[in-house]
Amino acid sequence: MDKQSLEFFRSLLHERLEELIGKADITRTSMTNDSNALFADPTDRAALETDRNFILRIRDRERKLIAKIQAALERIEDGTYGICEICGGEISEKRLRARPVTTMCISCKSRMEALEKAKGL
Repeated sequence: MDKQSLEFFRSLLHERLEELIGKADITRTSMTNDSNALFADPTDRAALETDRNFILRIRDRERKLIAKIQAALERIEDGTYGICEICGGEISEKRLRARPVTTMCISCKSRMEALEKAKGL
């Protein structure tokens, strides 16, 4: 992969990382604010807890994505970004644009998903 493409993906990954960290900070701040957590009505309190649980599940998924983004940035630094971890072939830029954190080419990922599906039956 050429330097210009690597810089594009580095920038894209850094932007996404900053966005996710910003969301996590906002969530942390809002959840530590106890002023809106006091409800006399148990139904309101249950609704708040349900909303918080939903947000925490989303943030947990985003935390996992942050780890994948950091790993992708490390691969850019060590020169292995865009190389399939299964076959060692090049991952297409089209695939990387769709999923910049991917570690597999479309062929290997398709085979893996087919195997997982077959095992699940």
